[in-house]
Amino acid sequence: MLPGPTKGTPVHISLKDRTLHLRVPHSSLRRNAMVFLSIITFLFAFPPSQYLFPQHSPSSSSVPVAQKQFIVIFDRYMPHTEHRHIISSALGSDSDTDSQPRPSSQPDTPSGSTTLFPWTLVRRNNPAAQFPSDFAVITIRSKDERAVMKALQALPGVKHVMLDRQIINPLKSIEEAPAEHDMSRTLQDKHMQGRYHRGFSFNESTPGDDDDEHATRPFRGSRRLHASSLNQVTDILMAQELWQEKHTGAGIKVAIFDTGLRADHPHFKNVAEITNWTSEQTTDDGLGHGTFVAGLIAASDTGSGCECPGFAPDSELHVFRVFTSQRVSYTSWFLDAFNYAIKREVDVLNLSIGGPDFMDRPFVEKVWEMSANNIIIVSAIGNDGPLYGTLNNPADQLDVIGVGGIDFQDKIASFSSRGMTTWELPSGYGRVKPDIVTYGQSVQGSRIYGGCRALSGTSVASPVVAGAVALLASSVPVEERRTLVNPASMKQILIAGAKPLVGPNIFEQGPGRLDLLHSYKELAQYKPHTSFWPDTLDLTKCPYMWPYCTQPLYHSAMPVVVNVTILNGVAVTGEVTSEPVFRVGHHGQIGKNIDHVDIAFQHSKTLWPWSGYLAISITVPEQYADWEGDVEGVVALEVTSYPDSSQTKDDEPVPHKETIELPLKVRVVRRPPRHMRVLWDQFHNLRYPAGYLPRDALDVKDEFFDWNGDHMHTNFKDLYTHLREWGYYVETLGGPLTCFDASNYGTLMLVDSEDEYYPAEIAKLHEDVTRHGLNLVVVADWYNTEVMKKNKFFDENSRQWWLPLTGGANLPALNDLLSPMGIYFGTRVYDGEFDINGRHGSYSSGTALIGFPTGGVIVMSTLTDQSGQILKGKSLKSRVPILGIHTPSYDDPLPSLVSTNTSDSYPSTNNETDTDITEEERVTRSLEQPGKVVVFGDSNCLDNAHQKTDCYWLMQDIMQIVSKGENIAKVFPSAEVLLEPFVPSEGSLPVRPEEYELPRFSHVASRPLVCPAYTMAHYNWSGDPALIARPWVLPTAPPSSPVLGRGTGRSRPTHVDSTISAEYTHVYFLVYFIFGCGAVFFLIVLALRSRRTDRVDNTLSPTHPRRATAV
Repeated sequence: MLPGPTKGTPVHISLKDRTLHLRVPHSSLRRNAMVFLSIITFLFAFPPSQYLFPQHSPSSSSVPVAQKQFIVIFDRYMPHTEHRHIISSALGSDSDTDSQPRPSSQPDTPSGSTTLFPWTLVRRNNPAAQFPSDFAVITIRSKDERAVMKALQALPGVKHVMLDRQIINPLKSIEEAPAEHDMSRTLQDKHMQGRYHRGFSFNESTPGDDDDEHATRPFRGSRRLHASSLNQVTDILMAQELWQEKHTGAGIKVAIFDTGLRADHPHFKNVAEITNWTSEQTTDDGLGHGTFVAGLIAASDTGSGCECPGFAPDSELHVFRVFTSQRVSYTSWFLDAFNYAIKREVDVLNLSIGGPDFMDRPFVEKVWEMSANNIIIVSAIGNDGPLYGTLNNPADQLDVIGVGGIDFQDKIASFSSRGMTTWELPSGYGRVKPDIVTYGQSVQGSRIYGGCRALSGTSVASPVVAGAVALLASSVPVEERRTLVNPASMKQILIAGAKPLVGPNIFEQGPGRLDLLHSYKELAQYKPHTSFWPDTLDLTKCPYMWPYCTQPLYHSAMPVVVNVTILNGVAVTGEVTSEPVFRVGHHGQIGKNIDHVDIAFQHSKTLWPWSGYLAISITVPEQYADWEGDVEGVVALEVTSYPDSSQTKDDEPVPHKETIELPLKVRVVRRPPRHMRVLWDQFHNLRYPAGYLPRDALDVKDEFFDWNGDHMHTNFKDLYTHLREWGYYVETLGGPLTCFDASNYGTLMLVDSEDEYYPAEIAKLHEDVTRHGLNLVVVADWYNTEVMKKNKFFDENSRQWWLPLTGGANLPALNDLLSPMGIYFGTRVYDGEFDINGRHGSYSSGTALIGFPTGGVIVMSTLTDQSGQILKGKSLKSRVPILGIHTPSYDDPLPSLVSTNTSDSYPSTNNETDTDITEEERVTRSLEQPGKVVVFGDSNCLDNAHQKTDCYWLMQDIMQIVSKGENIAKVFPSAEVLLEPFVPSEGSLPVRPEEYELPRFSHVASRPLVCPAYTMAHYNWSGDPALIARPWVLPTAPPSSPVLGRGTGRSRPTHVDSTISAEYTHVYFLVYFIFGCGAVFFLIVLALRSRRTDRVDNTLSPTHPRRATAV
């Protein structure tokens, strides 16, 4: 008998006659091999995608459920003890009731002092605690959050009840100086942990060992700041001219809300107080941001050797430490600090912070209150440029001086945010910001322990302006300051003294660069008055008045809306006492063809604090449809101001009446041909902060929200520019689809739409396309409820997980809209590069078509299934239809199904050029024939926000087809024609989530269908009255099968890849589970059987190995 194989002998595997032969040297090794195979099988059965693709949240589901902190805002100031007794009347006694007697004027607590909801009044240990307050902070330990808020909101004297929102610095990566060594180090972006956020807006470079090499951080889209020479900003703006006249900021109180300041810092000689409003027990600056900001305002070179002096070295500094060393703050900390600033009667307040949440109501209203108390607030507009529509709050408020950044060559800094404001969307148009720009790149300022360093950002530009404002205010005699210096007058002075830059438009530079000396001269001769900003509206002046100057007015166009700010330098309160009119200016110096336009107005009735708005809506009447020329005149209105005794020398102030004029010039042209007119649907585009609207590109990690407005003049600015360069006239629809006349337009564009659609809109659009020749271009984005769940994040404020309200686009709503034409989008998310006719574009988290009608033309592309990658950890590629073109008919028959890709099978097209037919014939023909419908699955290659590779060439091709009748086969030779339709398979349609929160934030859901005021007189659809009156309602259940539109069939062509709905992912995991269990069981049995045969292993000759079971 031969001995068995020795230990450690390798396993020999051979394949002979398709049978697997194993020469097994030892039974333990065989068992190890089986265990290994079991592990591999198990991993195959249960792919760990949840670990490979974690949810985008800063914390896991293990975060404990904790008490929530609420802010209760009252309509008056009162002691904290009164807060407790008022709240007790609704919630019962708290768990920390003090022994102080209850004021008799307050209602009693419930009988027996029962606690209806567990709650506690938060004690605030800060300098404001000794004064009456207009808000209370309470913690609630109840799951019934809405009942608590409802009970509190019903109390007399309570204005608002809101969560105490965490304010952190999630938007920017910054280079900070640790307190131990004051050396620069780069901190990576920290993703937002709350729905509402404000962040610093700066980047730094540290002089010293690396004076000549400025460390700069990359901004969105791999943009970087460009280093420049280390110039001293006070020298460039010639502050020495004012210092020589003994104006150094003396007598002006400046508040700095930031990260604190060391009390022994050598650069500052007049620090009145440094207060701490955070949970940390220190007032020192551990980051360097607050020190740098304070240095730009008030650093002194007298006796300290400071080489980077501030603008107002003798100003009185009040430093508020409102951010921890981890850059965390809370709304309640700011509210207490704001109240204290009002109590201390500060004159200027710098806020080098910002965020997109202009709906943080307690914060916004407190900013208004500070302005009303004559505090001049200066704030950074943000570092989210060069993208448009990226203004941060509070810089975007009327009463705040919003500051943008430039470099030392007077070029707009790439990081500086751009206007317009997005508060007014979708029905209105944004206001002009910034209010001023100044140096914000590689600017010198104070370090934590002394010395100087360079920083960049609008957080740097903001204290430059705040210091300049303090310096200018100190030049006014003390007895006249309350009369002449206020938030409106200072903004008027800065605007009047600004130096316009050559090249940038009004939404980039506002009035221009800060000119300190010119503003000083303006202040010397300033008389309180009311004015407009912009102070002149020449809509023909390019490039400054972009986008107005890029397109003239014409009859039947949607109104051109200009949103103007009214600045009241006379009093904090005023009112418009006469309706605005458009007329010839005084003495006839301005006035030409003023009757050739119709102008409507909307305006603030009351101007408070110090400001209001005037919205001007301009149209051309029908009698001038064929007229061309310029229209000039002035918009005039009367303002009555009501100064108080502190703002005038009179013992009894009298109302001040003043008529102000705004010069206006527009250009009117003949009505363009219908096929060259494009209407952009703005009404159905939603954006943060109305709700959690997620980003359109899922691979973008530094931005959670879609917050730029999705407007042609914000993040789709380049698309607008290209359309205009191609000769198209682009207008914006700010109301439902029932509010425009389709006979005026060649193409309607629906791009990245997030909202629902009224039943009447669906009916009218189908009628417009099939019976009135309107072309429809729809550009969608991703939508997958399982992927949406992966994009949830934990909100530290509400202690809840926040889910997106919809995907990148609302595909269930778009499918409802397009289903009458047999067109459907699917749930799978695709990513990659697409190629059409040798031209490339990026496809970033887009969708694909899963239903298209007979005669339609589709373009296919091979893309990566991003949803499978996220949900299952599998990266598979598929060839899917991303572009579809169809000419629907109102009464299309239901055809059978065949597919082909031969070029001679394309639908016949009109090959006549524009010169072959007259314009009248074109209009007649377009009204008689159906329009074309073009759908594309991704908007990111058209969107400036997260664009990788643009696809404007594709939009140009699409417009050539829909507006100029280009042959489809010529434009897209690789496209395929459907001789029979394909429709969605069972369960493949996108569905709305079970807990659908979008209706709470929708412009459509549960609201009556009403056209905006400016479109009501223009056009209103006269369809079925019952249909118009029918509101949108949430479908009770997803359809078991698609609602087949005309021209659709009931099967799919073989060449179209089937898609699997993410809603059925659990079915496939169940299959994997069963398969995995079966495989493991099989291997265990096999191992047990092999164990029984181990006893005779040693009797086998090596020349006659055991034959293994065939695999």
